[in-house]
Amino acid sequence: MNITRTFKAVQVAAVASTIGLAATTLSAQDRSDWPDSFSVGTASQGGTYFVYGAGWANMVADALGIPGGTEVTGGPVQNAALVQTGDLDMAMVTMGPAFDAMNGNSALAPGLQHDQIRAIFPMYKTGFHAVTLTSSGITSFADIPDGAVVGVGPAGGTPGTYWPRILEDMGKNVEFRNGGAADLAGQLQDGLIDVYTWAGGLPYPAFSQLDAQTDVTYFGFTPEEQAAVIDAQPVAEFTIPAGTYPSLEEDQLSVSMWNFAIAHADLPDSFVYEVVDTVMGNNPKMLEIHKAAVETLPENFDKNTFLPWHPGAAQWFRDNGFDIPAELAD
Repeated sequence: MNITRTFKAVQVAAVASTIGLAATTLSAQDRSDWPDSFSVGTASQGGTYFVYGAGWANMVADALGIPGGTEVTGGPVQNAALVQTGDLDMAMVTMGPAFDAMNGNSALAPGLQHDQIRAIFPMYKTGFHAVTLTSSGITSFADIPDGAVVGVGPAGGTPGTYWPRILEDMGKNVEFRNGGAADLAGQLQDGLIDVYTWAGGLPYPAFSQLDAQTDVTYFGFTPEEQAAVIDAQPVAEFTIPAGTYPSLEEDQLSVSMWNFAIAHADLPDSFVYEVVDTVMGNNPKMLEIHKAAVETLPENFDKNTFLPWHPGAAQWFRDNGFDIPAELAD
C-alpha cells in the first residue's frame, strides 16, 4: 500500500468534506428575511470609492448568490443620507461626514440626525492630495494665485466638503469647482481648472491616469500647514509616499480620514454577518481590487470611535476575537 498516496487521498477527502459542510451550512442558513438583492453607494467614476465599492459588492454578490449592484453617488455625505432613508442598503463613508450626519449636521439634510446608519467594516484611510499641470508653475499651496479655479470633487463628497474648508482656512481666495474624479481630471488637462484636489484611498485612479497622459506636479503641505489643518479639521497626520504615482519622487505631507462601510440598521443580522465575513476574510482578493485594501483588516475596527455597529457586524468581530465596545453595540 502506498501510505503517502493514501494519506493525501484522506487529506483531499477531508478538505472536500469540510468545503461541502461549509456550503451546506451556508445554503441551509435561514435566509427568509434576506433581501432579494442589495445596493451599495460609492461615489463618482474615476475615484477610489467607485473601484473599491464595485469590487467588494461583486465579491459579496458572488459569495452569497444574491444580485448586488453599486450606485454612483456624490460620495460620503450623500451615501449617509441615502442609507438613512433606506434608498441604499449599504454604502461607504469617511468618518468626518458620518460624524456630522449622526449629529444632524449633514450638508444635504441639516437638522436630520442619521440614526439608522451602522458601521459594518473598516476600509482604509483617505489621503488628501493636490495636483496641477507642470506648465502652471504651481508647486505649493502658497503658489496658488487669487482667482484660481480649484476642482474639489463632488458636492457632498469628502473632498468636496473638506477641501473648500481647508483652502479657506489657508486664506486662499479661489473659485471652487465641483465635479467627479474623471471629469475634473479632464478639466485640468483642458485648462478649465488650475488645480485638482482630491481625497481617497491611494492611488487615486484619476491621478494615475493624469500621470500617464501628461506632465503633472503634485504638492503637499508644509509642516506648518499640516499642523494648522489638523487643528481645524477632523483629520490626522498622513504622508503620501514617494512612488505612489510614477511622477511623485518624494514623500509629501498630507492629512487623512478613515473610511468605513455602513449599512441600514434594519438589514438582517445574518445577512450583514455574511457580508462582513466575505470582505474581512478575503484581504488578498480585496487587494486585487484596489491597493488601498491593504488597510481593510479586522484589527482596524477600533478606528471607529462613535458610529454604532450593526449587530450582525458586531457579532462577526466578536466571533473572531475582537472586542466591540458595549457603548457602540446596537
